[in-house]
Amino acid sequence: MKEIVFATNNSHKLEEARAILAGRFRVRSLAEIGCHDDIPETADTLEGNALIKARWVKERYGYDCFADDTGLMVDALGGAPGVYSARYAGPECDAVANMRLLLDNMEGKTDRRARFVTVIALILDGEERMFRGSVEGRIADAPSGTAGFGYDPVFVADESGMAFAEMTPEAKNAISHRGRALRAMAAEL
Repeated sequence: MKEIVFATNNSHKLEEARAILAGRFRVRSLAEIGCHDDIPETADTLEGNALIKARWVKERYGYDCFADDTGLMVDALGGAPGVYSARYAGPECDAVANMRLLLDNMEGKTDRRARFVTVIALILDGEERMFRGSVEGRIADAPSGTAGFGYDPVFVADESGMAFAEMTPEAKNAISHRGRALRAMAAEL
């Protein structure tokens, strides 16, 4: 089975990727290849950040790899937090603080439409390719559920009517932005 590195050490993302790519690829983490670098995410687009991370691993460690960047785009906030979703409440990247700030900023807003978008940059056999996945939904008034990570407790997917954090990993992967981007990549491969 071919090996590929997922440029992340986020255990939740690794679980999702391994479940979706099972039987096609052995997915390795950054830690498994000895990469403990703090890879910069300095681009102003999801595509740019995904490419930065994938190129970092390929150039410094030599592995074929893929990297993702994900943003939560909220209509009432002009698309924010967007590319800054992971550090919305500051550079500490605290999910609880990010959710609290998002809910504070949504206070009194009637338009709660939002979407999660994931962009994956793949470097394989010297070629760079991009894949995109998205899921439509809305921002809940309060967090619910205990599964998932990040904004999952406040993002209610249109297709399920449930917060991502209320869904099983399998149900979430079936409709999630990252799941769609990973399946698009797997289909291409």
